[in-house]
Amino acid sequence: MSIQVIRAGIMDSLQDKGRFGFQQLGINPTGAMDLFSMEMANLLTGNAPGEAIIEMHFPAPVLLFQSTALIALSGADFTATLNNHPIPIHQPIWVKEQDVLAFRSPAKGARLYLSVAGGFAFDQWLGSGSTNLVAAAGGFRGRALASGDEIQLQKKWKGIPEGKTVLPWKAGPDWGDESDQIGILSGNEWDWLTDASKELFFSQAYQLSTQSDRMGYRLEHPSLAVTHQQELVSSAVNRGTLQLLPNGKIILLMADHQTTGGYPRLGHVATAHHHRLAQYRPGDPIYFRRVSQSTAEQWMIRQQQHLLQLRNACTFRLQEYLHAANHQL
Repeated sequence: MSIQVIRAGIMDSLQDKGRFGFQQLGINPTGAMDLFSMEMANLLTGNAPGEAIIEMHFPAPVLLFQSTALIALSGADFTATLNNHPIPIHQPIWVKEQDVLAFRSPAKGARLYLSVAGGFAFDQWLGSGSTNLVAAAGGFRGRALASGDEIQLQKKWKGIPEGKTVLPWKAGPDWGDESDQIGILSGNEWDWLTDASKELFFSQAYQLSTQSDRMGYRLEHPSLAVTHQQELVSSAVNRGTLQLLPNGKIILLMADHQTTGGYPRLGHVATAHHHRLAQYRPGDPIYFRRVSQSTAEQWMIRQQQHLLQLRNACTFRLQEYLHAANHQL
């Protein structure tokens, strides 16, 4: 029971919710860049929300299934095909032994997530299956997937129930976020900016640089100025922290961020908007707007309520379907 990587993509890896509780030791959390999409893919296949998935970028891998599996794709749209036939994202799909999953073009977004019912077999490190590339630990042998790799599956199916390959229910990623701007809470050193730079911060567009990765996004924009130069003692940072570099440019920390930093922290992206950041591609414009702690909390509550409703609905539909097919989880 496995999936074979026929052709590797770019920096595709096994990820889960991340590895927490070890930042004081210098071990970064890692985890999926788009946790929201990761959870949706898992819920569609009946997995726990934090089950490990494959995070893919484009060009994406070509995967050969060596056993029957129930899968779901969520996040970016890479024009997925199964045996050269188009298949949708955000919907559970049956695959059979010798089926080939491939991707034609990046229609939308930057990261796509593949969940398999029952989960993958992976290397645990410090309580997580997330791949830590720096430590070469966790996930699949502590590294990105390569051609020829075989990823073992945890669940064996007796066969595919008669009927359509694509199951007739779909997840909706819309949790009620109507803004096209990224919400920002003020950071400790926000007041270091000059008045002109504070105004510029929320009025200008930021462009995602090609020098961006899972550790952080470098943003291209007119330089921001501070009222004074002061050396900071290195202090804790987290995913979504916006740091101001000495050249007046911003770096936005992402899933593989360092555990501490000594640059001014201008702000922090609202947690509910982290998944949107993960889907930006180089060259995409990013706009920020200031939000209150209360607003950020309400967004997070709405997002979690959406996932809870999705979990309940998917669990019910999947159990009903399998019972009707006389096929057990």
